[in-house]
Amino acid sequence: MNSTHLSHDMAIIRQSARDFAETYIRPHVMEWDESQHFPVDLMRNLGAHGFLGVLVPEEYDGSGLGYQEYITIIEEIAKVCSSIGLSVAAHNSLCTGHILAFGNEAQKQAYLPRLATGEFIGAWGLTEPNTGSDAGRMQCVAEKDGDFYVLNGTKCWITHGISGDVAVVIARTGELLDSRGMSAFIIEKGTPGFRPGKKENKLGMRASETAELIFENCRVHQDQLLGNEGEGFIQAMKVLDGGRISIAALSLGIAKGAYEASLKYAQEREQFGQPIANFQGISFKLADMVTKTEAAELLTRKAADLKNAHQPVTKVSAMAKYYASEVAVQVATDAVQIHGGYGYTKDFPVEKFFRDSKLCTIGEGTSEIQKLVISREALKGN
Repeated sequence: MNSTHLSHDMAIIRQSARDFAETYIRPHVMEWDESQHFPVDLMRNLGAHGFLGVLVPEEYDGSGLGYQEYITIIEEIAKVCSSIGLSVAAHNSLCTGHILAFGNEAQKQAYLPRLATGEFIGAWGLTEPNTGSDAGRMQCVAEKDGDFYVLNGTKCWITHGISGDVAVVIARTGELLDSRGMSAFIIEKGTPGFRPGKKENKLGMRASETAELIFENCRVHQDQLLGNEGEGFIQAMKVLDGGRISIAALSLGIAKGAYEASLKYAQEREQFGQPIANFQGISFKLADMVTKTEAAELLTRKAADLKNAHQPVTKVSAMAKYYASEVAVQVATDAVQIHGGYGYTKDFPVEKFFRDSKLCTIGEGTSEIQKLVISREALKGN
């Protein structure tokens, strides 16, 4: 397919994501944010429109698209509501992505069509109350008992922890600090001994549900093991390589949304008899915002290219996630400043971009962890 066709298809995908966001998300953004309401019906609708199985092949009822299209969809949704962008990203790249990459044929047949169409909402559990970046010390344990594993422990900061219909959970099956001592399981809602815990009351991304997962003698059949025992941590690191591209795309949507709102406001708002965009103090801010956003997009698109080509992506996806997330915070901060007092109110969209942006520097590996990943790869000569 030549680039003209590709860009034409991309334009159609962009417009379709934009139209969906304007029609089904825009009217409810602040209402959902204020009440921390996670719109399950919207997720089902996103699935019906093909936005929950973006990378899933058509044989499993997915959209069969690549990472460039995926970035575009996340970005367009995040420009309107980054909470929904986050939920779409977590569903696609973590839960669904993990089963797509490491599930056997029976597992793919059982779960991918339901996840891709929105019949199932997906969750993914790695983090625990005392092990965030230090996942090797996880306390959630899965002990073998005949044909079953018995899980005990707690996962936290789980997107869709309450409303998720299925979760991919990484639990310890071996020794502490052993990277081959963890395994991944597919666990359905309603499995005895598996229940949601506390829902978090968050600064931003408030319409994206975040909660605990609690396991108390939860019996999971060995058929629900993803890959082989002991491969869970290695799988999770590979899943995060792709997940970081989606957080970069989410950051990009926030930065673009905040920039576009600021550009519009600066051209309309007048002080001293002229639009504030005419003042160098404001115009230079806009110049910085658009330049950084453009650079973040190029890095994110490069990561997507590598991922599509099945090339090593660890370093570049970490760079894209680190840079784009920090840019989102900087651009959203400048956006509030350009709006002045109005930027501090909920009548304008930039205060929400400001609150939402911060999570991008924390979730799926903090900025500090990205720097660790980037420097290790650079020192290896990658």
